[in-house]
Amino acid sequence: MNQKMERVCLMLGSNLGDRNYLISKAIVLIEEQVGVNLKTSSIFLTAPWGTNNPLPYLNLALSLSTDKNAEEVLNQILSIEKELGRSRDGSLNAPRTIDIDIIFYGKQILNTAKLTLPHPRMHLRRFVLQPLSEIEPDFMHPVLNLSVAELLNNCNDNLAVSLLEISS
Repeated sequence: MNQKMERVCLMLGSNLGDRNYLISKAIVLIEEQVGVNLKTSSIFLTAPWGTNNPLPYLNLALSLSTDKNAEEVLNQILSIEKELGRSRDGSLNAPRTIDIDIIFYGKQILNTAKLTLPHPRMHLRRFVLQPLSEIEPDFMHPVLNLSVAELLNNCNDNLAVSLLEISS
């Protein structure tokens, strides 16, 4: 029996190495291993959050459809991060080759040792809300009962978030 398809919103970020390549490769691996890509936001250049590290991030949001459960999605994205050179030394907000976070797994609310859904700090971070609002503005946060667009409008985070200018 097939599990029902669920909409998942992911946030991808990179501030080490070839950021464009790492994000592009992560998207390919997510499409191969996790689910069908429904929408991808623009790429945003963002100031690092929660650290004095000067290296800016490239961030984007991805909305996908998957038949995997939330823990399976988490295991796959952790494996993709490792494949793309992410090392976890326990430092919070450290620079990284790739960071992939589950922001929403449908309307699921979950709080386990491994995973909290929706992402517990997403509503405090403009670098999450700006790209997510581009692709899922009407998605309702299942705990806060506000849309992504409303969360962005209410966000007090003043760190720089701007569209990445692509030169041709």
